Amino acid sequence: MASGYGFVAVLVVDLHFPEAGSLKAKRKDLQSLKATLQVRFGAAVSEVAFQELWQRARLVVCLAGGSAAALSDRVEGVERFIDARSPAGAAIERMLASVEDLHDVVSTLGRGG
Repeated sequence: MASGYGFVAVLVVDLHFPEAGSLKAKRKDLQSLKATLQVRFGAAVSEVAFQELWQRARLVVCLAGGSAAALSDRVEGVERFIDARSPAGAAIERMLASVEDLHDVVSTLGRGG
């Protein structure tokens, strides 16, 4: 997959915190995870669902890069890191696309297609 525009990866991460007895405990664990993903992997991270549940969280993690292969390697590192920090397990959905492909999709949607 070659692109002169670069590539983006989006991961949807569902986490379970069985030991969290409060929102405060869950948020402490999440804040640490989010900060590490941002600093160590250069990821943009947002909590997008289950904010008011004590034991669940859904994050969207985004990365960008110049080559699909290098980006895929970074994504695998993120997945390994999250799995290692999630004793109860994490469900991770991965999407990787060229910016050019996304541009084509957005253009098509803009034309009502």
